[in-house]
Amino acid sequence: MAAVVGCLKRLNAALFNPPTVPKAPETGSPLRIGILGAAQIVPFAIIDPAKSHPDVEVYAIAARDIAKAEKFAKKHGINKWFGGQNGYQELLDDPAIDVVYNPLPNGLHYEWTIKALTAGKHVLLEKPSGDTAEETRRMFELADRKNLVLLEAFHYRFHPAIQRVKEIIDSGELGSIKEIHVSLCYPKGIITDGDIRLNYGIGGGALMDAGCYTLNCLRYLASNDPTAVVSAKTLRYPKDPRIDTATSADLLFPSSTPGGEPMKASIKCDMMVPDLFGFIPRLDGAVVHVTCEKGVVHMFNFPLPVIYHYITVIPHGGKKRTEKAYLFPPGSLAKGEEWWSTYRYQLEAFVDKVRGRVPQTWVSGEDSIQNMFWIEKIYEKIGLGSRPQASFQLPVDG
Repeated sequence: MAAVVGCLKRLNAALFNPPTVPKAPETGSPLRIGILGAAQIVPFAIIDPAKSHPDVEVYAIAARDIAKAEKFAKKHGINKWFGGQNGYQELLDDPAIDVVYNPLPNGLHYEWTIKALTAGKHVLLEKPSGDTAEETRRMFELADRKNLVLLEAFHYRFHPAIQRVKEIIDSGELGSIKEIHVSLCYPKGIITDGDIRLNYGIGGGALMDAGCYTLNCLRYLASNDPTAVVSAKTLRYPKDPRIDTATSADLLFPSSTPGGEPMKASIKCDMMVPDLFGFIPRLDGAVVHVTCEKGVVHMFNFPLPVIYHYITVIPHGGKKRTEKAYLFPPGSLAKGEEWWSTYRYQLEAFVDKVRGRVPQTWVSGEDSIQNMFWIEKIYEKIGLGSRPQASFQLPVDG
């Protein structure tokens, strides 16, 4: 019963009634965030986390339709909105804005991140960072030149749960890694016709959406990049065969021990998993499974652990145990509350970085570039090719 009550309290604070704290920044004024687009993810990813952070204010929203921008702003207590053909640029031109959150469709990430950086704004960029590794490289190079913070929002990386899995692996308790499998699959019905994730022209596809998480998680736990895509297969969207609705791939990584056999790895992503028995949605598609020389570690729900997760450790010849990690260990200097979502932990790190402090953890530009590089390699292997590169050109004086 206590576990159920704890779960309900977490969900209430994380998803429905996030605590609101007074804005009391050390610098005298909070970081003001401008949001590009009224996407469905925006409240959960930035508006709600910002309520409990004393040093950020969601200041403005822009949408193509100004009526939509106004409605969204009033619903979420945002005091300023922009809209129409020049709405996005007008937001970027506002000198009061310090940070831009970019949750636009994948195919627009490059253009509007470049424009935001050119305008002198720090950027929190939804994943995947771009449609190609080259786009990603250009964005991070521009951020470096302008001394601005750019972060690809792999929010799960900032939560104690996945960090605990990595800690178990890196401790050597289970010996060196032999195989890793990561999957992220959605029940059928979440992605329907007309969804932007089924639009090739703006960077759609399962590998771009769910798959970018699985590949990133694989690389994170392996502490390395692949050496080869051994095989890959896909299911294509009947209305546009350039789009994958499900993709799986087998990869090789360098051995985790000198002179050892290459480490095997696999990913699976699916945006349309059929219901169990034809009517029960499957909710078991977000898992990490790591086989080591001396045992196994398994995690359920690595992307959204605040809702519910568990980490199972099974040593060979030892006692099986189950852990949960909603907080960093006692004595840790890292901030956090049990109800903090992955997005709230991410916001804490992002603000620390912008303010010149050392964040608890970080996703580097090189990490983001490599993730897109290997997404492109998998698409190449299955014969679909990279998503269309943006036609927007980096300004000459950028």
